[in-house]
Amino acid sequence: MSPIPRRSLIKAAAVAGAAAQFSWALGANGAQAAPRAEAADADPVTLDWLEDGGLGAAPGSTVGVPWPKGAYEADQTFALTDADGNAVPVQSWPIAYWPDGSLKWTAHAVSSGDGKLTLAAGEAAVPAKKVTVDKSGGTIDVSTGVITASIGKSGATLIKSVRRGSTEIARNGRLVLIRQPEIEDEDQGAVRTERFEGAISKVDVEQDGPVRAVVRIDGKHRKGSRSWLPFSIRLYFYAGADSFRMVHTITYDGKQEPGKAGGDFIRGLGIRFTVPMRDEAYDRHIRIGGEGTGLLREAVKGITGLRRDPGAAVQAAQFKGEKLPDPSTWDQRVTTRLQYIPEWGDYTLSQLSADGFTLRKRTKKGYGWVGAGGGRRASGFGYVGGASGGFSFGLRDFWEKFPAQLDIRDAHTDEAEVTMWLWSPEAQPMDLRFYHDGMGQDTYPEQLEGLNITYEDYEPGFGTPYGIARTSELLFWANDSTPSAEKLAEQVEAVRTPPQLAAPPKQLIKAGVFGGLFAEPDRSTDAKAKIEDHLDFLFTYYKDQVEMRRWYGFWDYGDIMHSYDEARHQWRYDVGGYAWDNSELSPDLWLWFAYLRSGRADIYRFAEAMTRHTGEVDVYHLGKWAGLGTRHGVQHYADSAKQQRIANTTYRRYFYFLTADERVGDLMHANVDSDETFLVLDPIRKIRTEPYEPDRNALSIGFGTDWSGLVSAWLTEWERRGPKWEKAKARVLSTMETIAAQPNGFVQGNALYDLDTGKFAIDKEPKVGVSHLSAMFGLVELCAELIDQVDMPKFKEAWLDYCRYYNASKAEQAARYGSNFGTLLLFQGHSRQDAYAAVQLGDDALAARAWQQFYNSRDTWDYKESTDWSTKKIEGPTALVPGSEASWVSTNATALYGLAAIQNLALVGDKMP
Repeated sequence: MSPIPRRSLIKAAAVAGAAAQFSWALGANGAQAAPRAEAADADPVTLDWLEDGGLGAAPGSTVGVPWPKGAYEADQTFALTDADGNAVPVQSWPIAYWPDGSLKWTAHAVSSGDGKLTLAAGEAAVPAKKVTVDKSGGTIDVSTGVITASIGKSGATLIKSVRRGSTEIARNGRLVLIRQPEIEDEDQGAVRTERFEGAISKVDVEQDGPVRAVVRIDGKHRKGSRSWLPFSIRLYFYAGADSFRMVHTITYDGKQEPGKAGGDFIRGLGIRFTVPMRDEAYDRHIRIGGEGTGLLREAVKGITGLRRDPGAAVQAAQFKGEKLPDPSTWDQRVTTRLQYIPEWGDYTLSQLSADGFTLRKRTKKGYGWVGAGGGRRASGFGYVGGASGGFSFGLRDFWEKFPAQLDIRDAHTDEAEVTMWLWSPEAQPMDLRFYHDGMGQDTYPEQLEGLNITYEDYEPGFGTPYGIARTSELLFWANDSTPSAEKLAEQVEAVRTPPQLAAPPKQLIKAGVFGGLFAEPDRSTDAKAKIEDHLDFLFTYYKDQVEMRRWYGFWDYGDIMHSYDEARHQWRYDVGGYAWDNSELSPDLWLWFAYLRSGRADIYRFAEAMTRHTGEVDVYHLGKWAGLGTRHGVQHYADSAKQQRIANTTYRRYFYFLTADERVGDLMHANVDSDETFLVLDPIRKIRTEPYEPDRNALSIGFGTDWSGLVSAWLTEWERRGPKWEKAKARVLSTMETIAAQPNGFVQGNALYDLDTGKFAIDKEPKVGVSHLSAMFGLVELCAELIDQVDMPKFKEAWLDYCRYYNASKAEQAARYGSNFGTLLLFQGHSRQDAYAAVQLGDDALAARAWQQFYNSRDTWDYKESTDWSTKKIEGPTALVPGSEASWVSTNATALYGLAAIQNLALVGDKMP
């Protein structure tokens, strides 16, 4: 996405976008815009923090806020006040528009405020200390008014210097990569390694204040003539902050072949800074985070615990991190022997699993290590510096995305070095090779037999990690002195749980965003309360299973498993297509809808982690399959089904609009041209019976899992006014029109698509092509949004017909379409389509059927009211670790039950039996 304009430029950009939009209202592509609503009720919005504590030590927070259609013109400005009515500086910009050109979503950045804040139309207050950006010299200098970072424009140094006033706190911020060309499965001698450094190829200033500035740096890791492992880094600066945030993404483009040892194995991956050390050794302080807000608090030269006592006040001051009085005032038995006290220059904290870290130190390179402690789960926080200033640093999800490591080196010299390892060099090398040999499945018939036994779609060469990505988040502070214990604890908490402002569910509902398919939890009747209990049970169960089953790790954290093996009392982590879920049947949507209606922080954080994972790891971002995701499997990239349904932009929209996260914005924009992927790979090549050769002007694309992924990317680009929004808008409208024009509408199932015109060919003969999967990957939610935004009666009619007849009797289907829909599943999940159609058509009979299918689905996989909604305790020797199980739970059924419950309650909750 192109850089977002600063607030002072919003008006011109927004008016231009709105003007272009009105051309569509006049009839472009044969569509008519819905009449512009009268100015909607636009009361002030109360924003609150997801968790208690407010902003704390974090540099700032950015929140997305939705508005009802027509509430605000595109050039509206906003003001923010605290609970006492005092103005709070805010930077605002649009991130989505309604089709009439009015604001749909706005983003708001703040760098102060601890309690509830009120957002309303008005002129924003300007911060006393503005963020400024100077691009005129050889570096890009960003000042928060407290610290200044000089960012490189080329070369290997990303951040050349971080200064606080005239004091340089850190410098030479760079990326480090250790490559290992082979993995020895047995001890066969020394292993060679190579060291690469990040090389900048491009730098963009995406925002330049006054409250927030964003700088993006792209490049690859380089050694000699070889460049590989692309990175994309964003640096975030907020007004008045002494800290900044880094969002770090890598995309794997190495080579690892199954059955072979040679390849590109990552041995270590990190970010490194040099920290000047100005103070005496006894005034240099080390702080390393342990469990919770626990800290190792030491000095490079410790004067506590000695045989001779320098004095209680001196010892206490060193432990607090304060500058010590002149040694001449100490007990001279200590002062005269300071040279005999060791100086500890090196520290390492290694988190090689989710359940254990070790901490050790040594005096300097070449000397032995001494154990300094350990524990279960470290916070990922560290500090090195002294009384005259120092550098705090932290890696989010440190133990959740193990193996991670923090290093401090040479703190006893003039320059210390700190490294935050996203992949610890002490761990086994990153092995991404495909996990089995295919077992003779060389032909399509043999590969289909794999589906029949392990539920895995296997095809040689398809289980590749080439093109998958991973994003990490880091925080850095430039302190003017060693922080107090209380301040350090705040920094630790900011690393572990970055403060997030949030709009309340009432505003999300009032704005009518996301199709209006959710309402706040309601326990007003026993029947509603029971459903709410079940929803709570399912979320809590998965949250507990993440912990019990240890669904953690650099590439795994954020995903959940697909199906359970009752015999082993274990999720089917090793059985073909039953393992990692990879967004199958939309658990992402279940979680986000659960958050939208409740505002619960624990659900938000769970959904956030899933969005980071599924959008990065389960999708290809480079290579011939860029824009496609991988079906569920033992490894996130293992299954040979590469499809739109997993890369689906729908799964990213919620997090983006709630936070304005630029990285997720990149992912959504990248999908705009993903219809081109159908030239590369036929998603149903193994089950297609008729001859088929991909033709640019006649691609066979389904109206369900294929089109839902495509149209979500187009709709989002159009809403955001991204660089390709006009093309995206045209694709939305042309495909809606040509689906609606099919003899059987959505029931037709698929048609030939023309990449150049963006239209489906209209079939001459009606046919029935309905699958139980077609609508279950975001199509229900997308069609609700499309119908809400685009006045196209024929499309609405086609979708409502699909909704009405999926759960109808075979006789009713045949009477309407000439034949029934065949064998179908997932009636409970489809009950939300009955509910939607009931509201749109004012049909009480459909509302009744929605609840009948929800409660009494004939599909054995669907959850029943009679289910024993409880868990059973399991422990050794039955299970690896003690915990609980609900063997009847599957992620498919959970996602669809959750979505059906939430949407049915919102749409036809007043029609419950």
